[in-house]
Amino acid sequence: MNRKEVIVALDFPGYRETLDFLDAFPDGEKPFVKIGMELYYAEGPSVVRELRRRGHRIFLDLKLHDIPNTVRRTMSVLSRLDVDMMNLHASGGSAMMEAALDGLTRPDGSRPLLIAVTQLTSTDARTLKDELLIDTPMEETVLRYAHNAAAHGLDGVVCSPLEAAAVKARCGDKFLTVTPGIRFADGDIGDQKRVMTPARAANAGCDCIVVGRPVTQAPDPVEAYRRCVREFAGE
Repeated sequence: MNRKEVIVALDFPGYRETLDFLDAFPDGEKPFVKIGMELYYAEGPSVVRELRRRGHRIFLDLKLHDIPNTVRRTMSVLSRLDVDMMNLHASGGSAMMEAALDGLTRPDGSRPLLIAVTQLTSTDARTLKDELLIDTPMEETVLRYAHNAAAHGLDGVVCSPLEAAAVKARCGDKFLTVTPGIRFADGDIGDQKRVMTPARAANAGCDCIVVGRPVTQAPDPVEAYRRCVREFAGE
């Protein structure tokens, strides 16, 4: 996978809205897309196969978090899908991460990239302390989760752009940072708490940014996507 990727979050309720959005792009322009829980639960594996058939690279964002045996077996099923990247929650622990890798690896040794969610970008310091009962500051919590993921063979983490540079410093430059919470400078941050513009995210060491509503709900989604690509590339 290339570094400095813009991944579009297909947060749509079904096929019709998804294909309406993607059909607006010219034939030669195939955004890297994220299929999350809403779309996958609505349409199942068929939506993954259809978008792959159309030539899109795919991040399957299902955030697995369960006992190790369940995650291993689920990853074994999901490994039959031709996707580029998948994820789980780092808070599931080392045994779960190792089981996920074991299940995801195919008989020929190939597998999609596997990354771990550290803390959701909708979680702020107050929620971390008062509701999740984690007294460790946000950045150190994220760094510990990232360190655990790297130590157990994962390829990277999902973190906010605010923590990407620190993750790189702790885990090395080759360790992927995939960052949601991206908003244009003139846009609404919605329910996200830890956000950054595409240009600042590039400077902060983010490898891939995940952009949903600023693109999918824009008056001209194709132009919004292109703007995001330009800003992230520093143009």
